[in-house]
Amino acid sequence: MAQVIEALVEGGKATPGPPIGPALGPLGVNIGEIIKVINEKTRDFAGMKVPVKISIDPKTKAFEITVGTPPVSALVFKELGIEKGSGARLETIAGDLTIDQVIKIARMKQDSLLGATLKAKAREVIGACVSMGINVNGNDPKEVLRQIDAGILVIEG
Repeated sequence: MAQVIEALVEGGKATPGPPIGPALGPLGVNIGEIIKVINEKTRDFAGMKVPVKISIDPKTKAFEITVGTPPVSALVFKELGIEKGSGARLETIAGDLTIDQVIKIARMKQDSLLGATLKAKAREVIGACVSMGINVNGNDPKEVLRQIDAGILVIEG
C-alpha cells in the first residue's frame, strides 16, 4: 500500500527541510530527487503556495507526485500583482485583466475547472472576477461574458 504525503510548498522552492524532508526521511527514498521533481512541476507557480501530493511505494521506493493548483483568485491576484480584490466591487475596481491573462489562468487551471472547452474555462475565470471587483479588458466582467455569448469576443480552443 502506497504511503501518501501531502504538503503545501512554495512554487519552485521546495527544500529537504520541513514539511517534506522529515516526512520522507523514514521512508528511505531519495529526498533530493523528489524535491527536484516537485520544483520542476511547481516552477510556474513561483511565489505562490501550491498543494503537492507525494505517493510512495514503500517496497520499490518508486514515487509519483501530483501537483494541485492555487485557486483562481490567487492566480488572478498574481497576474495583477495585487494582494486582494475589491471589498466593494461596484464602487472600487481592484484591477483589470486582459483576455490573454484570462486564457493563461484558464490553461493553468485546466484540470480543475469544470468547462469542457477553453472558452468555457475562460468564462469560469471571468465569472470569478465578478465577485473580486476585477475588470476584464477594461469592462465589467458581466459585460465581457455577454460579449463572449454574443460572439463579439471569440476565444479559440
